[in-house]
Formats: sequence, C-alpha cells, structure tokens
Amino acid sequence: MPKKKKVKKTKKTKKLKLVKTKKPTKSLDKKNTIPGPEEKPEIKKIKKQPTEKKVYNLKDFVVYPKHGVGKIIAIEKAKIGEIEIQFYKILVEKEKLTLTVPINQQSKLRPIASINQINKCVSILKTKPKIKRTMWSRRAQEYDQKINSGKIYELAEVVKDLNKNTDIIADQSYSERQLFEKAYERLKSEFEAVLNISPEDVKKKMDKALGRTNLSESGE
Repeated sequence: MPKKKKVKKTKKTKKLKLVKTKKPTKSLDKKNTIPGPEEKPEIKKIKKQPTEKKVYNLKDFVVYPKHGVGKIIAIEKAKIGEIEIQFYKILVEKEKLTLTVPINQQSKLRPIASINQINKCVSILKTKPKIKRTMWSRRAQEYDQKINSGKIYELAEVVKDLNKNTDIIADQSYSERQLFEKAYERLKSEFEAVLNISPEDVKKKMDKALGRTNLSESGE
C-alpha cells in the first residue's frame, strides 16, 4: 500500500514543472511585437505637417469655401503669449468681409482655378440639369454643402441644376432662387478673377452657357 502513494506524488511534480516552463516564452513574444506598430504613425504625422503649408503672396486671389473668392491684402505677424503667429488678411469684396487666416491653419484655402478648369465649368453649365425627385429639404442641404465645399466643379453643378432658363419668380421657390443666386455669384466672382474681364462680360459668358441669353436680351 505505501508504494502506490509514492507513484501519485511523482506524477504531480512532473506536471507542475511543464506548466512553469511555458509561461516565460509567451511574455517574450509580446515584448517583441509591441514596439514595431507604435513607431510608424509617429513618423507619418511629422511628414504630413510641412505639406499642408502653402505660400501665397500679396494681391493673390484665394478661395475660402464658406465665403468664396478673396484677395490677400496683408501678411502680418502677431504674438499670442510667447508664440509668434503669421497670418493672412483676406478681403472678400462680395460679402464686404475681411478674414484672418493663420498660415499654419490654411488647409481650407485653395488657389483660384486655372483657365482649363474654367473651361470645364463652362462645359458643365451647358449640360442638362439633373432632375431629382427627393424632398426639397434634402436637395437644399446637398446644394448648400456643394456651394460651401470650395470645389469649383460642384459649384458649377449647382448653378446648372438650379437654372430654370427663366426670370419669372413664380417658376422658382424663394429658397431655390436664393441658392441659385448664391452659387451663381460665387462662380461668377471666380470667373472674373481668373479671366480678368469685366463682370458684364462674365455674366454674358455664363448666361450663354446656361441658355439665358434670350432672357437677358429681352430684359434690355
């Protein structure tokens, strides 16, 4: 009987030894895998910072999405605490507004369009408007987002889609006409800055593309 008891004890001790040897191998694998992925995003962030900075000069035209085309009238410096900040002063003539945009926070600014982009906008204005059957409240939100996006092609699409080829107020709701005029004026101001022609000539160019020439002639 005492011999059988001794055999049971030896089996238990062997099992305990095997469990102890497995623990340190798992902890070593975790230490090796942790530092690799943590270092990569830090390097990417440092690389992105200088690419966001653009250089504009005095009297350059720029586009601020929520307000449209503006002209840089000054580049100034100011101290906030111990930090020196450089910023642009931008005059938006259409809205009689002066914006202050820090140079290191100018990701929303963009240069005015090229002549090729203006020509593409003219071709967009010539196409047929897209008729959507969704509720006007949803469409109005989409149009407003496009107007404030700062993207010239989206702006041209809004002008084209809301163009009714008529000056009769009854043919458009008040909100529809407001959005059309807002988009039309934004696009017109960028046409003026790029083409460097009079507002009257720009209006004729846009109205011709929209098929509104007969209406403007009859109005005269």
